[in-house]
Amino acid sequence: MATPPIFSVLVMTAPPPGQLSEAGGAFLTVDGRECLLRSVELFLNRDNVKQIQLVVEPGQLDEAKRKFGPHLSFSGVKLLSGGPRWFDQIAVAGPTIAADATHVIVHDAARPAVPFSDIDALMDVAVKHEVCGLSSPVRATLVETDEGGNPLAYHLPDRYLQLLTPQCFSKGKFAQMATTKQELHASTAHLVNGSPLNIRVGHAGDAGIAKQHLAMLPKPKKAPLSSPFEEAQW
Repeated sequence: MATPPIFSVLVMTAPPPGQLSEAGGAFLTVDGRECLLRSVELFLNRDNVKQIQLVVEPGQLDEAKRKFGPHLSFSGVKLLSGGPRWFDQIAVAGPTIAADATHVIVHDAARPAVPFSDIDALMDVAVKHEVCGLSSPVRATLVETDEGGNPLAYHLPDRYLQLLTPQCFSKGKFAQMATTKQELHASTAHLVNGSPLNIRVGHAGDAGIAKQHLAMLPKPKKAPLSSPFEEAQW
């Protein structure tokens, strides 16, 4: 029988490679609470999660400590600084991954609307695959353009998927990324069907959509509260 994986979670505020939206999406408020707090909350109270770390850019660290420090500290979430690029934030977390973690989950802090069942599915396949990630179908024809925005070709959507987060890596594969600051080749990844509700909040206009999506997510069964303070955690 395979040993159950132990997960370290890294929630990052830098935009993933290829994202045109600004890094500030993680700090936008969706239904009264910042995206980054909602994203961290996705991984709380999971027995197989050993560690959660949130990475902000160095210039945002003092403000993040002031604004979010009490919430993060209460829940045992460690705050790191690195950036401004996605792989800069991966690199800064490389030496801080828990020694007994077997896998590292990487999540974009600007994606707060992830069904708990999608995260469960990702964790389940991590036992068999060193690299895995959520994806969802592209639902419209893609238009390839030149640098001036002029159309060059049409591409049917059936051969394309949107790569989402969270993504999961064996500890060894994560260390490789942290050391090289390079993306692993796509052929190494196993894709898991994810919900189209999992959108990236890149600007204020997305916040209203994300709020609607949060209301549509399936609700996990809640375990009995262990103390009266747990309910007030967030």
